[in-house]
Amino acid sequence: METIKPKSALKSKRFGKTFQKVISLRSSATKIASSNGICILNPNNIKDNKGARNRAVMEALVARLFAGVTTIKAAYAELQMAQHPYNNDSIQAADQAVVDELRAISELKRSFIKRDLDLSPQITIMLAEVQEQQSLMKTYEITIKKLQAEVDNKERNISSLKKHLHDCVSFNKSLEKKLNSSGSFSIFDNLKLSALNPTHFLHFLHHALRPIRSFVKMMIREMENAHWDLEAAVNFIHPNAVFTKPSHKTIFEGFNYPNFNVQNDQSVRHHNKNQSLYFEKFKKLKSLSPKQYLTHNPNSSFAKFLKAKYLQVVHAKMECSLFGNLNQRKMVNSGGYPESPFFTAFAEMAWRVWSLQCLALSFEEEVSIFQVKKNARFCEVYMECVTGESCDDSDSGELRVGFTVVPGFKMGKTVIQSQVYVSLVGSSSPATS
Repeated sequence: METIKPKSALKSKRFGKTFQKVISLRSSATKIASSNGICILNPNNIKDNKGARNRAVMEALVARLFAGVTTIKAAYAELQMAQHPYNNDSIQAADQAVVDELRAISELKRSFIKRDLDLSPQITIMLAEVQEQQSLMKTYEITIKKLQAEVDNKERNISSLKKHLHDCVSFNKSLEKKLNSSGSFSIFDNLKLSALNPTHFLHFLHHALRPIRSFVKMMIREMENAHWDLEAAVNFIHPNAVFTKPSHKTIFEGFNYPNFNVQNDQSVRHHNKNQSLYFEKFKKLKSLSPKQYLTHNPNSSFAKFLKAKYLQVVHAKMECSLFGNLNQRKMVNSGGYPESPFFTAFAEMAWRVWSLQCLALSFEEEVSIFQVKKNARFCEVYMECVTGESCDDSDSGELRVGFTVVPGFKMGKTVIQSQVYVSLVGSSSPATS
């Protein structure tokens, strides 16, 4: 027998199954949506995200503006650089860069006012940083070019000044050479032995002192370059002297003997001389250079005199200190002629002193040399003060000779004054120029 169920019970059962399916579908849909990364934000989160984006956009805008300003500065620097020297292409390129950047900034301003900024913050900031760095690099390159141009200009000025200095030195040397040349001896060209007088000797003496001073200046420069203590050297030679010329004493030694007594024959004096022979020798020597003479007369008395005086004046320790070796000394000792400026100056000095003695031996009256002793009383008849000041009676005390700078000469009754440094009695240092 079948059991008959009521219809209401069947409907209720079907509705329950349907509701359960709907719940299951919604649950599965929620899981699928969650697994796909879809989230539903509430209104508060939406407002916060919008504010953060606005701030990011503003930061990007400011970064873009700063990058634009840097670009304009770089273009302006390039514009200035192109003015000197004038470069039309660079000027136009820099001008166009300024115009383009101003237009871009103007467009940003328009978009900002209309609130129509369409910027990707991250990309915009990154591009702005790249643009700013490129502009800075360009500015630095322009600055480097500008500094390099200044360096080149200064180097050109230095080269020009060096050339000017070289020209001045060459001109001074040419003047000095003219002063020391035979042209200064025009008064001796047609001079005869019978017309010789003390004025001729004094004139040539002044000329002979020039190469002496030139050599002493060169020697002092070499001492300074070798870091010598000049004050200590001066005090060793002449205690309490402020300045000295050590060659003045030794270069004239032996002047009272023919050929400066290079053979050490003390018995030979001026009165045994042949005047005309020495006068002709003097006239021949005055037109030659020491190198020319030594080339043709390597074993002459002058060659022996030059060798003896160099070895006497320039000590071996001094030469080694000044030049780092004894090459010049060895060459001179073996009869050679060093080509150095130092020895050339020394040879010129010795040549003039040698010629001066030849002239002295040409006089009928004997010409003798004298040197004033240290601490001797100053006398204007025999002495001349090298300070250039008046050496009359001093209110501070009595004047005494510090040392002789240039010896004096006697020619009969004529006296050529000795040049001396003087000091006051009781004074710790002599007068100086």
